[in-house]
Amino acid sequence: MALVTTAEVCDANPQLIVSGELRALQPIFQIYGRRPVFSGPIVTLKVFEDNVLIREFLEEKGNGRVLVVDGGGSLRCAILGGNPVVQAQNNGWAGIVVNGCIRDVDEINGCDIGVRALHSHPMKANKKGIGEKHVPITIAGTRICNGEWLYADTDGILISKTELSV
Repeated sequence: MALVTTAEVCDANPQLIVSGELRALQPIFQIYGRRPVFSGPIVTLKVFEDNVLIREFLEEKGNGRVLVVDGGGSLRCAILGGNPVVQAQNNGWAGIVVNGCIRDVDEINGCDIGVRALHSHPMKANKKGIGEKHVPITIAGTRICNGEWLYADTDGILISKTELSV
């Protein structure tokens, strides 16, 4: 999506918006990391105040994918911190979107990866390993399925059923 903004994608594809093939997340996420613009195929994960499965995913090769985590919108602890984000950067993930909180913001902001989250929180998450991988999730008013595509920039986040050629 080089040099094409999410706004331009929306303007050029009204038929995809009407059909539901292209959706915009509600503007509830803060921007973190050194890569404000990122895109890639989506890997979904659903957890609640637990980060074990997040860490497991980010230990894998990312191959330009985007991890989208439904953390239940919890503002009681951080489910993503600096160490896993450094690992994600080193493993080739394009970005991480968290419907929840992060911590170690200064460290994350030094990483060459795109990160979106609701807020930051100093308390760490549980480590029980409970959650669901590759399941449909609903965050920011939008249903997101594993394998769809995410496009993010400073205007917002788009979800597409297929890779967009722009």
